[in-house]
Amino acid sequence: MADALLPESTVAVIGAGAMGAGIAQIAAASGHRVKLYDSNINTCKTAVEKIRNQYSTLVKKGRMSTAAAEAASKRLFSTVELTEIADASLVIEAIVENLKVKQDLFVKLESIINPSCILATNTSSISVTAIASALSSPKRFLGMHFFNPAPLMELVEVVSGLLTDQVVAETVFNTALSWGKTPVHTKSNPGFIVNRVARPYYAEALRLIHEGSSEPQTLDAVLKNSGGFRMGPFELMDLIGHDVNFSVTKSVWNAYYCDPRFTPSLVQEELINAGLLGRKSGQGFYSYAPDAQVLHPKFAESKAIQGPVSINSSSLIASRLSCGLLEKGVDFRVLELGDGSLLKVGDTSVYMTDGRTATRRAADQASNSVVLIDLAIDYSTVQTLAVCSSLQANLVEVNSIIGVFQAAGIRVAVIKDTPAMVVMRTVAMLINEAADAVNQGVADVRSVDQAMCKGVNYPKGPLKWADSIGLSYVHRVLSNLAEQYGEDRYRISPLISQFMFAEKGFYE
Repeated sequence: MADALLPESTVAVIGAGAMGAGIAQIAAASGHRVKLYDSNINTCKTAVEKIRNQYSTLVKKGRMSTAAAEAASKRLFSTVELTEIADASLVIEAIVENLKVKQDLFVKLESIINPSCILATNTSSISVTAIASALSSPKRFLGMHFFNPAPLMELVEVVSGLLTDQVVAETVFNTALSWGKTPVHTKSNPGFIVNRVARPYYAEALRLIHEGSSEPQTLDAVLKNSGGFRMGPFELMDLIGHDVNFSVTKSVWNAYYCDPRFTPSLVQEELINAGLLGRKSGQGFYSYAPDAQVLHPKFAESKAIQGPVSINSSSLIASRLSCGLLEKGVDFRVLELGDGSLLKVGDTSVYMTDGRTATRRAADQASNSVVLIDLAIDYSTVQTLAVCSSLQANLVEVNSIIGVFQAAGIRVAVIKDTPAMVVMRTVAMLINEAADAVNQGVADVRSVDQAMCKGVNYPKGPLKWADSIGLSYVHRVLSNLAEQYGEDRYRISPLISQFMFAEKGFYE
């Protein structure tokens, strides 16, 4: 096992923008002598001053001692010439995302640094192997992908190119660990782990909008409150910038030779064409003007409960529904419902979505009236739940079912009858992409889950989520999505099928 770089080692950071400055701040605070270089010396000097000011701010907040801040500030230098970094043990590049520009820089660095120095790129989208192809010693080159803002985000993807020496990868992994980060090993492939596995979070939301399933603010609310995600996809895309988000999606799509799974959205392209880039332009899916009207999620109005209510005693949500109905003084029965439904009102049965539409499920069961509910990360505490019904459903009974959920303190978002609904559809596709990444040797199960939790703040790693739902159920959802759409976009990862047939979970 390779050791981390010694604290007294010199770290050079090339590029004094927000990302480069953030990396320099971490390295200096971790005990390294740091040399920050930028082609614009004024940018470099300004960045150094900002970092020192940031240390002072951390002292005021009690997150750093005065002595540590002063020591870190003294270890941080701006450099005028690249030749000044000749003594570096690690060089991290954080410049423009352009293959030729990066290759030219690293070729120049090879003539300056010593033979044992490790070269790293912070690229988020360019092949590490492709950058290294210009070097005479590609074995000491790899990716060290930080997430913005680097001082706050825990994840670092340690990306090995085809010729990267394993000792080099282990050294960088342990160095990132010593800096208080959560590093994960991955190999060079389009999007690495996070930017690849996260694509369905945006793609399925954009498709739901394209199909008129609901409004952005309602879908955001469902994914946050029912799915447990920190930000909804539409507010997150507005924050990232639609031009940036679309560019990453298109880059991954092109890199995978136009695989339908990564197809960019026409909805997002139209926003870009209109100049509606999100927060930075003042308008995206939401308006950010000072006097902008706040768009509230659309929840169902209060509904009366009519007709006999039966609750399945073995359903996950049974206890909560029962308590709500008792408090409201509503008569109901708790019993074992043999058809797998969660509850019934009259002739209308409620099921958790399995990827079919409610209308298709009603037809398959020779029943006109079916209501589906979405996946929730925790039914005992969920505050918002998406619901849809078959086209032929009994509206009085559908409204009564909405009333049952409202009695349990759950806000109901009624959406269009859509395959796999919102949270289930999104999570199933995240699981599918995560499984494919593991199946293709991009990273192992734990690294993928760790990357998604630490890199984009998911409430659960997708593969751990798969185990909690059950792989056979995930497989069914994806199969039904594939059948509904007839698109290769929803093809099932071979790894999901393999584990399902073995009756094993990813963590067993």
